Amino acid sequence: MSAGPVHPSSEPARWKYLDRIRTRPGPFTTPEMFSGETSAEAMDKMKILVIGAGGLGCELLKNLALSGFKNIHVIDMDTIDISNLNRQFLFRQSDVGKFKAEVAAAFVEKRVKGVEITPHNCKIQDFDEDFYMQFQIVVCGLDSIEARRWINATLINMVDETVEDSYKPLIDGGTEGFKGQARVILPTITSCLECQLDMHAPRAAVPLCTLASIPRQPEHCIEWAHVIAWDKEKPFPQLDKDDPEHITWLYQKALLRAKEFNISGVTYSLTQGVVKNIIPAIAATNSVIAAACCNEALKIATNCAPYLGYPENNYMMYSGNDSIYTYTFKHEKKDDCPVCGVSARELAVDPKWTLQELVDSFAARPEAQLKKPSVRAEGKTLYMQSPPSLEEQTRPNLEKTLAEGLGLVDGQEIGVTDPAFATVSFKFRLKFT
Repeated sequence: MSAGPVHPSSEPARWKYLDRIRTRPGPFTTPEMFSGETSAEAMDKMKILVIGAGGLGCELLKNLALSGFKNIHVIDMDTIDISNLNRQFLFRQSDVGKFKAEVAAAFVEKRVKGVEITPHNCKIQDFDEDFYMQFQIVVCGLDSIEARRWINATLINMVDETVEDSYKPLIDGGTEGFKGQARVILPTITSCLECQLDMHAPRAAVPLCTLASIPRQPEHCIEWAHVIAWDKEKPFPQLDKDDPEHITWLYQKALLRAKEFNISGVTYSLTQGVVKNIIPAIAATNSVIAAACCNEALKIATNCAPYLGYPENNYMMYSGNDSIYTYTFKHEKKDDCPVCGVSARELAVDPKWTLQELVDSFAARPEAQLKKPSVRAEGKTLYMQSPPSLEEQTRPNLEKTLAEGLGLVDGQEIGVTDPAFATVSFKFRLKFT
């Protein structure tokens, strides 16, 4: 630590030790980017957004408040379940059924005087770009790959090279069991989450025959309820994975299925996790990753030390399976990234495939992971998922082969969209194999 002078904040006694870090240059500080006299004041005025108030989110809110951030917003649409209490420490049994964002905000505000936390009980997709433009830093504690991809694409689309304030650093934390990662994404500058999507390969599919006739695991029973029972009985017009009533229906069906085959382990939380593809969390891993993310937020806010993503390393991996191990490296920006890149991504396909086979393949491809893709080629629409009239009009194309039936050629570019990523058009270049 440098022996330079400490520039105390407006509450010198309270932030005594914090001021020693954020107001003094360290051995790796870039002098022209650091101003110790204004760092505390800048943090007081800074708006920071936390997405998720679950296992990671609770730790993030607590850490950020205790690190001197005064104006925090938090988004989470979920309510508190009794299964959350073993690791989401801001909640108590009396809070079960209440909104996570509201309870977490009130708890931290009560314990850390002077901090203001604004809760939002909704989806991140409910806000437009103007809402996200008000924040200086966005920190993600999400358990959903789809939601992370959405906010990643949104922040990149917000960038206007002529407006410096349009660049919103995204700090993303994630955990899976005893493993975790923390990364900093500088929109359009460093590699984005979509560049790294192949690191989050989708789950291996379970054969339909196993689900229908010989389930062996509780997950098989849940998938049976999700894939087969729901389609057969249609209890609701459309499945909403965030609706507790829909998840309860699937849970009850899976439970009956499990009893029929003497399989134990089907729970509501497991049903929710399988249906939403939620990544499991452990409290100790959450605390380590949240601390790493908060450190990055503090370094970005004050420039007291280099942060991930500047100038080189942008990705930190943590493994607690055997003792403690961390590894930091640079994840390269990809020119063919469909979100932040400039060129189309190569897509190996069989020219004899039907368009239906191509559409189905987008869900399983690690580099795509698109569930309801619509496909366009230059000058023509091949298939559209919506509106219903256009879907009906383009449906016959699904049975046609790519080369002979649709006239696509090797090297041709296609555009793919998905309702989950309304702002993004994924560009692929066909490579016939």
